[in-house]
Amino acid sequence: MSELFTEAMAQLAAGVAVVTARDGRDDIGTTVSALMSVSLEPPLVLVSLASRGYLTEVLLRQDRWAASLLSSGQAAVASRFATAGRPSARLLVAGTPHHRGPQTEALVVEGGVAAVEAETTKVVAAGDHTIFIAAVLAVDYVDATKQPLVRIRGRYRSIAS
Repeated sequence: MSELFTEAMAQLAAGVAVVTARDGRDDIGTTVSALMSVSLEPPLVLVSLASRGYLTEVLLRQDRWAASLLSSGQAAVASRFATAGRPSARLLVAGTPHHRGPQTEALVVEGGVAAVEAETTKVVAAGDHTIFIAAVLAVDYVDATKQPLVRIRGRYRSIAS
């Protein structure tokens, strides 16, 4: 059933984001397609991460992180952060416009459709993933002129307007 379930879920388009956190002197991050708004009042988001991942380990120790919602021209950035055994996030954003979030000190990728900074308020174990529910501390930017990057059927795609 696992393969069939994976194939079924691949039919659902999902936005692509890079979630980053500062871990002492290092920066880490990963590409996700399981990021969503939970509540408007108060503003809450959630991200689902593989429980065995290093970012999960870090977010269980410290609560602040950022999510950069990528635009259709940023598939290469998504691929870099999705690669297993990846180096420091600072190396992954080399040559890509970015800044440190003022609330979280996490790396924020510029040129996407939006970016938020968040602080985890609740952690929920869910099978082989961990769900982090977080209060939104800041919206770093919104650029509605760009098309979002989505993942569907195992590939990054843009949305035709």
